Amino acid sequence: MNLADLRENYTQGGIRVAEMHPDPLMQLEEWFKVARDQGITDSNAMNLATANQEGIVSARTVLLKGIVKEKLQFFTNYESQKGRDLAENPNASMTFHWRELERQICIRGTVQKTSRATSEAYFRTRPYGSQVGAWVSEKQSARIDVRATLETRDAELKARFPESGEVPCPDFWGGYELTPTYIEFWQGRQGRLHDRLRYLSKDAKWTIDRLSP
Repeated sequence: MNLADLRENYTQGGIRVAEMHPDPLMQLEEWFKVARDQGITDSNAMNLATANQEGIVSARTVLLKGIVKEKLQFFTNYESQKGRDLAENPNASMTFHWRELERQICIRGTVQKTSRATSEAYFRTRPYGSQVGAWVSEKQSARIDVRATLETRDAELKARFPESGEVPCPDFWGGYELTPTYIEFWQGRQGRLHDRLRYLSKDAKWTIDRLSP
């Protein structure tokens, strides 16, 4: 397989500064609406990149769960690799890629935990299986010998927390919110002359400019 031969010709159009919302988070919501209306599966899936205090980077796909008060929220295990990274280094980046729309959004900023009340409120909206799953993966990213270990733990926790009752939100699980300082909207164009419009935050104000592809 020759990976160098894998190419796409982008044809769906471009974006202009004059057509963009002055608030990039409003623009982000507009693009999310287009992605949802186009039926893109997991349109809120993003690549989240973090780094520890030594600068060693790790990345994974997580789901964005909210845009609240100009912050981007996601939820996870605090003891996971990303949780450990963010405890040491609060800087992170998010990337959304919608191949069907030939669009990409790159975001950078600093991350902090949400309030406990926010974590618990969101946890209560999760399906029962996902709530129990948070408890099963208490030691997320830790080595296990066989999958049966998880299945046994799942059965034990379902007996402990029956579906007819309430599953408490674990102390080791909760939300994060990223305060963006950089948001870039990318639209594929023919001949690789892509459109890249960048928003930068300074003194609580956003500026927008165009970048060379």
